[in-house]
Amino acid sequence: MQINGSTALVTGANRGLGKAFAEALLARGATVYATARRLESIDIPGAIALQLDITDPASIEAAAGKVGELDILINNAGTSTEAPLLGPSTENIRRDLDTNFWGTLNVTRAFAPRLAGGAILNVISALSWYTFSPGSNGYAASKAAEWSLTNGIRLELADQKTLVTALALAIADTDMMAGVDIPKLAPHEVVAQALDGLEAGKIEVIADKPTANVKASLSRDPADFYADISGKLFA
Repeated sequence: MQINGSTALVTGANRGLGKAFAEALLARGATVYATARRLESIDIPGAIALQLDITDPASIEAAAGKVGELDILINNAGTSTEAPLLGPSTENIRRDLDTNFWGTLNVTRAFAPRLAGGAILNVISALSWYTFSPGSNGYAASKAAEWSLTNGIRLELADQKTLVTALALAIADTDMMAGVDIPKLAPHEVVAQALDGLEAGKIEVIADKPTANVKASLSRDPADFYADISGKLFA
């Protein structure tokens, strides 16, 4: 996948990884649609700012109507709420699923027909493959669903030669991880790995060691992994 000269659309481009994606794509020679729910929150010189709420079908349809040819879709927008599966309410679980699964799917459905020979990159999570605390269980379920979605659309778009890549990471220095006091990758480091992976034709990019450790654990006895989860992640 060649980024230079391509046209890309990034969801959730007003901050964090999304903003880093938009800036890095511009630096590599792409035309970039930078999208967010609030148009005024986008401040990326050189990008085309576009309003897009991935949980709103009408907003998706409107955005799709304003974008012409497209080569790369970066499904970055997501939510992470305090959502235990057995808590007093399912509202936050539904919010995470509506954004991380249904939002990603609906945006992909809107743009997939014009991505023949192009690429889709979905930002998933190490929590696609494990659970860490009750409060993150709803988010983990939504990201597991997004991982499965990514693998499914890869099969469905194979005939039109669309590269579908999953970017999996645990810890980046974004607003979502602001309250976690552990070493974090800078967003531009994560994005550089992801875009290098796209250009190399990779279908999966593992951005950090904790994520690599989680992925490696999937073939082993889960009882062993969960017995000392912190030790397994950061070893």
